[in-house]
Amino acid sequence: MPGGPRHGLSAVSTALLAMSRRLEIRDVLRTIVVSARELLNAQYAALGVPDDHGGFAQFVVDGISEEQWRRIGPLPRQHGILAAMLHREGPERLADVRKDPRFEGWPAAHPEMTDFLGLPVRDGEETLGALFLANKQSPGGFTEEDEELLSLLAQHAAIALTNARLYERSRELTIAEERSRLAHELHDAVAQKLFSLRLTAQAAAALVDRDPARAKGELQQVAALAAEAADELRAAVTELRPAALDEDGLVATLRDQVHVLDRAHTAHVTFTCDGVRALPATQEEALLRVAQEALHNALRHSGGDRVEVTLARRAAGAALTVTDNGRGFSPSTIRAAGRHLGLVSMRDRAGGVGGHLTVHSVPGTGTTIEMEVPGG
Repeated sequence: MPGGPRHGLSAVSTALLAMSRRLEIRDVLRTIVVSARELLNAQYAALGVPDDHGGFAQFVVDGISEEQWRRIGPLPRQHGILAAMLHREGPERLADVRKDPRFEGWPAAHPEMTDFLGLPVRDGEETLGALFLANKQSPGGFTEEDEELLSLLAQHAAIALTNARLYERSRELTIAEERSRLAHELHDAVAQKLFSLRLTAQAAAALVDRDPARAKGELQQVAALAAEAADELRAAVTELRPAALDEDGLVATLRDQVHVLDRAHTAHVTFTCDGVRALPATQEEALLRVAQEALHNALRHSGGDRVEVTLARRAAGAALTVTDNGRGFSPSTIRAAGRHLGLVSMRDRAGGVGGHLTVHSVPGTGTTIEMEVPGG
């Protein structure tokens, strides 16, 4: 191994630690591929996770540029050497993959590969994927020592992939449990109010022609019940701390939500983080809730085509900024707009964690909402 046993052991240790630290499946796959290519001094490496339809659910490569990967075309199917690796027990080492009778060619943009080393990544009887290396960068091609090292990597890769799959399933279960609890909370807290609201509205409709005065009283009751129902609904939703926030922290949760909103809306939504890693749990939840409210306002009411979310360190703590280039509003209407846009509740959230909220808006130039919190 290049650099001697001490260097090799250190490199293997680093690779195995890197695998164990990853939780998202895509990150685990990428770490395995990069580690294998670097450790075995190969020009190319790939890891394919099979699906149940003759293809690959995921296929990660290293050593090939994004442009070259794009020109190669669709993901490969389970055939030839790739299929063989998924059904083998151990490694397969070839001096020239092109001369193997199972070789079926590759797309025109595919790089030329000669010597080849591959093996399955297995968890018991289940094949999780197949790991491939090509073009050893030192004379003589892949060796028996390379086989042993790749087998070691594959064993740890199986553990890392299994852990990542369990982590993702646990997150899905947590989200499902939160949704179920939310449904029960909403039913218990709001259903009775909505039932009363419906009856009162029906009574008002029956009285509107023959007794307008009583109908007006009933309509006032409708307004009061609607306000109470809205308060109950807000309280039930507010009580739930997002599962992703507990698992991933504020930065990752905000980044994911912004990414989803950017894809779901015509407006371009971006997220930038500058130097913020972690904050106390109550502050993270308050910042997330304010960000969600501000994003909702910007995307539904501002009319802008660009929304920027920024989380940055400040001398006394951290600051969240949500800026849109929409229609904005004037200071004279901010009090009326404040309740409509949820600014009162946002200020309450900021104050509840020792921070403060400021709103800057000018008609025709958009709106900026900034929330600062101490510490972190």
